[in-house]
Parts: sequence; structure tokens; C-alpha cells
Amino acid sequence: MTFSFLIFCFIFLWPISVVAQIAGNVSVGASLLATEYSSQWLSPSGDFAFGFRQVNNNKDLFIVAIWYNKIPEKTIVWYANGDRPVPRGSKLELFLDSGLVLNGPQGEVLWSAQTINTSFVAYGFMNDTGNFVLLNENLLVVWESFKNPTDTMLPTQILQINEVLASHHKETDFSRGRFQFRLREDGNVVLTPIDLLSNNTYDPYYITNTGDTRNSTNSGYQVIFDESGYFYVLSRNNTKFYLTPEEKVPAANSYHRATLNFDGVFSLSYHPKNFTDNQSWTVIKTIPENICRSIYGEIGSGACGYNNVCILKNDGRPMCKCPPNYSLLDPDDEYGSCKPDFILGCQADGLWSQEDLYDMEELPNTDWPTSDYELSEPFTERQCRVSCLQDCMCAVSIFRNGDKCWKKKLPLSNGRVDNLFYGLKAFVKVSRGDQPQLNPRSLIPKKNAQQKSKNKLIILLAVLLTSSVIASSLGFIFIYRNKRTRVDRDTSVETNLRCFAYKELQEATNGFKHELGRGAFGVVYKGTIRQGSFVQVAVKKLNNVAQDGEKEFRTEVNVIGQTHHKNLVRLLGFCEDGPQRLLVYEFLSNGTLASLLFGEFKPSWNQRVQIAFGIARGLLYLHEECSNQIIHCDIKPQNILLDEYYNARISDFGLAKLLFLDQSQTSTAIRGTKGYVAPEWFRNLPITVKVDVYSFGVLLLEIICCRRSVDTDASGSEKIILTYWAFDCYQERTLDALVENDMEALNDREKLERFVAIAIWCIQEDPSLRPTMKKVTQMLEGVLQVPIPPCPTPFIMTN
Repeated sequence: MTFSFLIFCFIFLWPISVVAQIAGNVSVGASLLATEYSSQWLSPSGDFAFGFRQVNNNKDLFIVAIWYNKIPEKTIVWYANGDRPVPRGSKLELFLDSGLVLNGPQGEVLWSAQTINTSFVAYGFMNDTGNFVLLNENLLVVWESFKNPTDTMLPTQILQINEVLASHHKETDFSRGRFQFRLREDGNVVLTPIDLLSNNTYDPYYITNTGDTRNSTNSGYQVIFDESGYFYVLSRNNTKFYLTPEEKVPAANSYHRATLNFDGVFSLSYHPKNFTDNQSWTVIKTIPENICRSIYGEIGSGACGYNNVCILKNDGRPMCKCPPNYSLLDPDDEYGSCKPDFILGCQADGLWSQEDLYDMEELPNTDWPTSDYELSEPFTERQCRVSCLQDCMCAVSIFRNGDKCWKKKLPLSNGRVDNLFYGLKAFVKVSRGDQPQLNPRSLIPKKNAQQKSKNKLIILLAVLLTSSVIASSLGFIFIYRNKRTRVDRDTSVETNLRCFAYKELQEATNGFKHELGRGAFGVVYKGTIRQGSFVQVAVKKLNNVAQDGEKEFRTEVNVIGQTHHKNLVRLLGFCEDGPQRLLVYEFLSNGTLASLLFGEFKPSWNQRVQIAFGIARGLLYLHEECSNQIIHCDIKPQNILLDEYYNARISDFGLAKLLFLDQSQTSTAIRGTKGYVAPEWFRNLPITVKVDVYSFGVLLLEIICCRRSVDTDASGSEKIILTYWAFDCYQERTLDALVENDMEALNDREKLERFVAIAIWCIQEDPSLRPTMKKVTQMLEGVLQVPIPPCPTPFIMTN
């Protein structure tokens, strides 16, 4: 029997299936290889595709997925191995006896479709419903993607009791997230946060109330997404509880989906099948209406991470923002938890007064409704603020209803902006700018005389500070500072940066042999340091460093060290050994943007777009969001590095702060590189953040065109200066020539035209006409409309 069936499959079914591949059939023995150019298994209409998709635009990591194939977004509706993306060269194959199996490059099994019985698989089929199925010799389904849902349901799909939709972790990270959509045994459909370690579910933040414990025939037992696009809970007595507003469901000539988004919002949306360039998914309904307010429980962090604040956007989706003086634990996860950037608590009690260490910052309409440990009433607003400031255990106080004050301790959960309560204000404890450093080498006596008298150590320190002995000691320390022990070298006084000796970095770089690049600020070398394990680094030897002494250098290093953003290269440490000044940065494996843009192979349009977004966000942070405004002064593709996922990371930011910056407006004061330098460097105009905007505009044109800003080998003289030629092409509507008929870019013409227009606004000779990086970022993302730009060089005639 088995042998006969094998002969039948391989002699008869295989050739028939191969011929029928275009109709959705997938034959036994068919396979897909994980590459960016991998083929797909299409449904008969071509509406859906099954195959490999790259993760995070990383050309070397892939997931097995199903997606809408005919719309530009290529929206993923199912995926297999989100927790474990596979490397390039992995293989997905359909076997007769074991079904669908995903093997790594070395042949190891990484995932498989678990069939419901031991019968042989005859073939696979990609349905026009978006359901991929495996069938046996009796044409019975032994596995299907609809019965193994991820985060999305499609029309004709049914969710049974105890079946779950699970969110993924982040928008572009398909590992398991912290929200679930579930049909419970009691008949209720619920949205719940979960604990990722144990899979324990917390209290629901949405419930359909379709359960009936008194009469089980009235309770829900299926969630149905019908072929017309209606989404409802079906009870055992055939009553329907609609989650889709009936009057809003479009006609059948649209694609539909129901998705549990990574941020916990469940959305019902549609996309026209016959669409125009500016159409995308239209949301019919979001559940719940306000997720910031809906998630409320003693357990769990809320819609955002701990100490974070949820802000509801106009589209019903949440945005998360850390409070002042707090930053993300994971800089790449804005929906995650935040940590204070200063020491908060009672460690300093007995040494300094709370007023010496902290201030209170007001956040209107902001609340963390849990984490209370004390309620004071009646209380005035001022009493609420001062009471928290003077209490070393208090992180935040909430004032509302005119006379109530709640004190809260870390971690703070369920943070949200909420205007439901009269006079609602949060007073957040933040570090004073001149806060003493809480480590044994920088102890400063408390000003309170009574507490001084109670502490012998503080009395001793007070005596030392008022004696000549301390002056002598400080002089000795200053002379001896370059001979500090390794333990001392490994810790910066004001940051978590590591302080290296010159000899360490000399050894780490093998005598500064492997040069990575050089520029006006110095030379960069590749090295390896030990931080638990061996870590590759980029070591920059600075030229012409301002020799103003230890305090000034450390102050500037401290400014750079406190910058934390996913689009900035991270500073790991520094060296101030004698006359030597070096900076140690993380090493990024994919090199510079220059090598990517101007190399042999042109990067994809989508990859270039994402790189432009990243650079803009990094500059916005430097200009407006970090504690000290930093003007980069040398934005160019050589100073943009690419991490393992090809995310753009700005390097050399803040180096201008470490170097002499003579702003006498003479030619010797010019900072930057030919082709990227703003006109005000040559004129008697103030140097502001707008010089970076100008350089970004030039760089954006280079990203769009994949060519250098000045190309003396260009085919025509009008093309030598990219900024001039780009405006001509924009004005004459000949963008095809500008991008050299790049079909990916031209197929996204609306975005292409928008990006070129933004670049032209950025390179205006008049700095006042250039937008800020905040507006640039909003225009790039399509949040702000882009007006038609004027000629950027009004005194130069263009063709």
C-alpha cells in the first residue's frame, strides 16, 4: 500500500502538481530558499504569496510568511518562525512523510508544520483566502495556517474556543509580543496583556460580554470573519455579536483583515483591490477605543512599559514617551520600559537634602493610576509638589480633584495622558543639573548642620574640606591621575563610560594598525576590548583637541556620553592620557553609507528610504531632544554608519564640542566637507542647527540618486553639481533622469517627489527658509504636507 502510493505520488502527482503550480498547488519535493530573490508559492489569483520575507530589512535574516501580494505594502498576515528568524540559505521543503519542514543552512530542523495524523502529504495548496493547507492522499486537510493563527484573521477564518491571536513584539520584530486576543471557555472574547516568561494572562482590557454562565446556549463559541468582511462572535443559539460596524464594511471588491497589532490595539481594516497610488489600509474600527485608559491593573506595566507614558494618537493607536530625565531601557523599543537617568531613592539620605539633589517637573493631564503608597487630602498643589520632593521614596506625586495628592514609587505602571479628571497634574522628581555624583570619591557634606553632627563620617569630611590637607590631597590626585588603578580607569566619574589608558587602546588596536577611515577630526582604527567578552570597537584619535584641562574635557565627554538614540553610534569610553585624547565607539559591521550608496550594487529604494528616516531622526534628537543641543557640523555619507540591520547611525556627533570651534566667520573656521557645507559658513551669519539641515538636504539627494553631490565625471556639465541639477529636474518634472530610471523609486513616485522637494527646502541658501529637523522628519513621514520649494540658489541661474 505504502509503496504503491509512493509510486503514484512521484510518477503521477508530481508532474501534474508542477504544471499546476501557478494555480496554487505545491508538489511534494518543492522547496524555497531563503534569499531576497526567493520565489514564492502563489494562490491561484495571485492575491496571496507564501514564502520567505526579510526581517527588519536585514538581508540575512528571514521568516516564513504569508502576505497580500498585490498591494504595495505586501502586508504579512501569517508567519511561522517569528521568535527565531533563520539565516540566508535556509530551506523550506515539502516532504511526503513529514510535511512542511524548515531547515537551516547546515541541515538542522528549525521549524515544521505539525500534521494532525501520520498519513502522507500528497500536496500543499495556497488558497485565495490566504489559507495555506497540506492535504493527504484522501484530500483531507492535515495542516492549515488558519488553524495555527499568529496575529491576523482573514475572511472565512474561524477562531474556536481557547484559540489565540498573539501580537508580535515590535512593528518589525515578529517575536512573541505581550498581548493576546482569545475566545475563552466562558464564551467571552477578551484582549489581555500577558507575562512573556510564564504566559500568564492579566486582567482583560476589553471583553465582549458574550458569556452566559447561567445559560450556556447563549454564550459565544466561535469568532467568525465571514467572506463579506463582517467580524462577529457567534453564540450557540446563533446570535451574532458584531465587532464590525455593519454600515462601515465596504463592498466585496476589497481585501479585509483583523489584526492584533504589536501595541495591543485590535484593528479591523480594508484595502481596495483596485487601488490608486495614494491608497492604503483604511481602519474601520479599533478596539478598545482608548487603549491608554483601558489597560488598568495592579499587575503588569500597562499599554507602554514601566515608567513610560501612553499618549493616544488620532488613529486610535498609542504612542509612548518617557518622562523628563528618563530614557528607554532598550533604545530601539519606544513602547518598552523607561529608567531614570539619575540615582533616585534614599541612598543619599544623611549626606544631602532632597532639595539639593532634585527638582519637580510638572506634566499636565498625566497619571500613573497604580503604584500608590500614600494619599494626602486635603492638600494644595504646592503641598503635593513639596511633599514628594522632600520624601526620598517618592518618585512622582499626582494632584487631582483640587485637593487630593497621591504619592507613587517606582516602578510606575499604566502611565497615560488623561484629561478625565479636574486639575490632573503629575509632579515628576528629576535630577538637578548640578546634582552631586553619588559615588565614594565625590562625597559632598550635607548642608544641614544638625545631620552633620549626627554622622561622624560627614564631620570628618567637613573637617577635611576646610583644611589644607584636602588641598594637598587634591593636588596629589591631580598629579597622579594618569597612574590610576585599572578599577579607577574602568569607570567615568560622571557617566557609565569607561576611561581607558593610552596603552590599553594601543594594545587593543595592535599599535593602531587597522585604519578604518580618517577625516578632519582624526583617524579611526579598529580594535578589540574586553567587556566580559571580547568586543570589537572603533577607536578615534582626535586632532587639535581643546587642551583646557581635565574638567572641560570630561564635561564635553559627559555630554556626548549621555546621548542615547538608536540612530546614533554609541560612545563606549574615552582616553585622556597626557596629551592624548581618544574616543572609543561601538564598531558597526556594515561600514559607511558612502560605501553602500556609491558601491557596485545600488541599494533598494525602500532601504534608502529607511536610511533617510533614520538620519533625520538622529539629527532631530541632537538638535531638540538631548539634554544639550549638539550641532554636528559634518553630515556626510562617510559619517553615517550602518549596523547589522542596515539601520543608519550618525557618527562623530558632538566632536565639534570637543574641538576648538572658532566662529569668527573666516574661512579657517569652516567645519564640514566640500559639497555639504552650508553657505553661512562663508558669510557673516550665525552658525546654527540649520547648517546640519543644509548638509542633510545634500545627503538626502545623494540617497535618492545614489551618486555623489559633486561628480566631475558626470555626462553633462549641468549634472556635475547635484543640488543644481536636482532642482532643474524637479522643476521640469524629469525625475526619471534624476534617479536614472530606477523603477523601484519611480513606482513610488509620490514619495520620490516628496523627498526631492524636502531636500530642496533643506538646501535653501537663506537659513531662515530651511525647515527644522522636526519638520523635515514630519514631512518625510508624510505627517506634514510639503509646499513647492523655491529655487534654492536665487542668485544662480539654472537651466
